[in-house]
Amino acid sequence: MADTHAHTHAGDRPDHPGERVADDPIKLLAIRDVPLSLDEVFRAVGDDAAGGTTLFVGTVRNHDGGADVDALGYSCHPTAEAELRRVAEKVVANHPVRALAAVHRVGDLRVGDIAVVVAVSCPHRGEAFEACRMLIDDLKHEVPIWKHQTFSDGTEEWVGAC
Repeated sequence: MADTHAHTHAGDRPDHPGERVADDPIKLLAIRDVPLSLDEVFRAVGDDAAGGTTLFVGTVRNHDGGADVDALGYSCHPTAEAELRRVAEKVVANHPVRALAAVHRVGDLRVGDIAVVVAVSCPHRGEAFEACRMLIDDLKHEVPIWKHQTFSDGTEEWVGAC
């Protein structure tokens, strides 16, 4: 007996609401001076229409440019949250984002601390990976957040968007 039931997928029906950008996909944007929560960011991007969710976590490493890092601090310009929103809006304009979240930490951090968490959910995994990559890359290049590193040899440097 032949199966006469037609099988369709949401991807076969681009008019399905779940394939489009959500009405308000930017769920969480923040710059904070307290430890960041992976659970909070992950929960913020939960969406029943999303088949793929990508989460990126940036942590403080113990070296940079061949030198041992002893201390690290982040600071930001007063416009940083507005710039973060602009970056998020650009990601949403370029990808079918169902939900997006991004938080960055400022203040003094230790090796192993979480410095940034971004997450994006989209109808499909490829879109989620692409959107999340754009979000973290543009955040790092365009949002005025600066990193001050102190190395074990006593030298220091500032790194960040200008």
